[in-house]
Amino acid sequence: MKALHPLIVSGREVMPLIEGGKGIGVTNGLSSGAWAAAGAVGTFSGVNADSYAADGRPIAQIYHGRTRRERHEELVKYAVEGGVTQARIAHETSGGEGRLHINILWEMAASERILRAILERSKGLVHGVTCGAGMPYRIAEIANQYQLHYYPIVSSGRAFRALWKRAYHKFEDLLGGVVYEDPWRAGGHNGLSNNEDPDQPEDPYPRVRDLRTLMNSIGLQKVPIIMAGGVWYLRDWQDWIGNPELGPIAFQLGTRPLVTRESPISESWKQRLLSLKKGDVGLNKFSPTGFYSSAVRNKFINELEERDNRQLAFTSEPLGDHDQEFTPGPRGRSFYLTRGDLKRAQAWFRKGFRRTMKTPDSTLIFVTDEMAREIRNDQASCMGCLSSCRFSNWSTNPDGTTGKKADPRSFCIQKTLQDIIHEDGVDNQLMFSGHGGYRFATDPFYSNGFIPTVKELVNRMITGD
Repeated sequence: MKALHPLIVSGREVMPLIEGGKGIGVTNGLSSGAWAAAGAVGTFSGVNADSYAADGRPIAQIYHGRTRRERHEELVKYAVEGGVTQARIAHETSGGEGRLHINILWEMAASERILRAILERSKGLVHGVTCGAGMPYRIAEIANQYQLHYYPIVSSGRAFRALWKRAYHKFEDLLGGVVYEDPWRAGGHNGLSNNEDPDQPEDPYPRVRDLRTLMNSIGLQKVPIIMAGGVWYLRDWQDWIGNPELGPIAFQLGTRPLVTRESPISESWKQRLLSLKKGDVGLNKFSPTGFYSSAVRNKFINELEERDNRQLAFTSEPLGDHDQEFTPGPRGRSFYLTRGDLKRAQAWFRKGFRRTMKTPDSTLIFVTDEMAREIRNDQASCMGCLSSCRFSNWSTNPDGTTGKKADPRSFCIQKTLQDIIHEDGVDNQLMFSGHGGYRFATDPFYSNGFIPTVKELVNRMITGD
């Protein structure tokens, strides 16, 4: 294993190991502060983070507004208070060591407004801003306003080129690094383009090499590239370390830090990760963001897949092969299906999937009465957590809507991510994970259910393991 040398990150020499910043409480002040205290870089989530009552319990994010706009304003207040709270905890926990970054999702509703408010109240506590999930053109301008380093997350050199030409060239001095997040291997939301096959992972080396070539051509030879997605043992990446073709390199880890003592996820979640097998994590496109995402295959994902499979195209009037009348509900409204699809619909009906729901693509899905009620209730309770949501059709546009029908094939992401971090029962919630999560079960470091501290994990990784 090649020696891992310190790197200047956000103005300080640290070990080139970075905690991946996940959303809604999964990386918080305690975990990120521990990473910084270990001489690395901690990243706390600025996405609807927790704030706490006097007794130390997280304040439940309950919404009282009658309209989506009113609930959205409540969400913004929760997000700001939570972000400031976690920044303070991270700073105290770090003991002044390492570096601390805040992670923001650009496609989060009111992301600019929330980030500015958090940074305004956290001056001197945060050293950098990491931002992905979209094309964060304005993150450089915001970082410049607060004199912080910024770290855009991209999945290709093409994406960085667009960001650089449009905005980043104006704020070159504060570009702390470029995070290359592998769209096939990273956990959470992934930046797969329409031209890339989700079932055909590409080797990250040529893509990162091309990113470095681009960066060198515009004078960014000294700016680190941060490899994210699929990083487990650093010995697997030793050909990247000190490689002149790649230049300065650091490594970001999202999945492995979940199983540490400081990690805020539940014990049942940690145990589930420790027992993953190869193939238990996969890409799906059910997210209301429209992005692919990488998650553990569990009851939650299985139900979405089954819901999607119980789907038929329909017409409102007889048209071509769609000449079979189908009247499923009490309203007596008819849909027209093909002969073969009518047989499938009748079979699903007999199995209890008696409620049909229309999608924006002129199809019907078949669900139980109970699931239909849950979907409708979740859509009605939308608090506007995304800039654009295909599940509820919420948008931050002036009219508050995407202009499309709400899509019942998706889900309320705010609800499930709040539930999985604050309640037990991980099998029925969205559980993000990188594709290397199965390595917990084969890595001897975790033998007999051992859960390390962050410091122990960092020390282990420096050895190559």
